[in-house]
Amino acid sequence: MTASTLLLFSAAAIMLALTPGPTMLLALNNGIASGVRVAAYGIAGATLASALLISAVALGLGALLLASETLFNALRLIGVAYLCWLGYKLWQTPPLAINPSAQAQSATPLSPNQAFWRCASVSLSNPKALLFFSAFLPQFVDPSLPQAPQYLVLATIFLSIDAAVMLAYASAGRYAVNFLSARSVTFINRGCALAMLLLAATLAAFRRSNG
Repeated sequence: MTASTLLLFSAAAIMLALTPGPTMLLALNNGIASGVRVAAYGIAGATLASALLISAVALGLGALLLASETLFNALRLIGVAYLCWLGYKLWQTPPLAINPSAQAQSATPLSPNQAFWRCASVSLSNPKALLFFSAFLPQFVDPSLPQAPQYLVLATIFLSIDAAVMLAYASAGRYAVNFLSARSVTFINRGCALAMLLLAATLAAFRRSNG
């Protein structure tokens, strides 16, 4: 694995991480609702989930998902259901619960454990993530060299970049909330909810290419 390959991979990973997805939206929402410390637990959950998916690809489980239509559809439906449920929960969040100055009067914000498992579940219940890693990572692996160390290097780079971008989303959310009214923050919260529902609809309509 050459330096140019790693540089190209890093550039691609940055572009992919900057693209808003469910875990990025959750990092933003967690930063607004519960602060950066709690959001960091969510980021850890999402990072662990991505590490597990990359490990699955390295072990060949991504190829199994590609080969099994039944397994893919079962996981896809689980992902759709979970994203719909999460969108509903975000929409129903009481307005004061996402306003730091009024949290004492509102519902209890997310605990670190809730943030961790929510973000991990979103990552693990999305089969497109596993298919993405299955298609993306092998392009940067030299088949003539031992593959495990290469996957370890790629995983470290990707997960570090992804976690840093999620932390930036969470920090931006926490910073912005200090300058927004409760009504404005509620609109952001519900915007994230609608985005989750849109992602669920996209996943529901997703069909793999047979080619």
